[in-house]
Amino acid sequence: MPETIAISLNGTTDLPAGKIAAVVTSLEMLRPPERRADPPGVEGFCLEEIGRADVARYLSVYRLLGERWMWFSRLVKPVEELQAILSDPAVEFFAVRFAERDIGLLELDFRQAGECELVFFGLEESVVGKGAGRWLMNRALERAWARPIGRFWVHTCTLDHQGAVEFYQRSGFTAFKRGVEVADDPRLCGAMPRSAVPHHPVID
Repeated sequence: MPETIAISLNGTTDLPAGKIAAVVTSLEMLRPPERRADPPGVEGFCLEEIGRADVARYLSVYRLLGERWMWFSRLVKPVEELQAILSDPAVEFFAVRFAERDIGLLELDFRQAGECELVFFGLEESVVGKGAGRWLMNRALERAWARPIGRFWVHTCTLDHQGAVEFYQRSGFTAFKRGVEVADDPRLCGAMPRSAVPHHPVID
């Protein structure tokens, strides 16, 4: 059974060694926002579907983007569970390609009727700040609202880029919930290198 940790509503709650914690902000939009034009200079970016059976490529892109932000949920998930998600036609996932390389990931989950979750949205550091984020969000919005949904939502946390919440708000999302997530540190079980995310030190 997973260990249960009581979080105090006020003050500081100490975590056992080997645990990490993050404040999670959930955001949503209930109608398509006004379309924003792609920024200049993004003509070289494109989306390429990752084959549903190509778990290795999916995880390679996931690691490329996520190791600096402590993305670990897919890394600790049993392979058969990950394969079941990727094989579901209600889940869409793409590599962002630039200069003949995989440099980003977009994953959309339509398994809940009438909704779409923006599950993963990330870009390699080398293209951040060059308009790639706006370009990729435009593609996400197009694909999400092309289906008959009434809600598009996403969650991000304090382990992610510090500008993530503001970026999502500029894109048309509104925050509706905040929570605290506690998990085992994935660097201690070998799912991520111990040297990853040095700004959140390992405590074991």
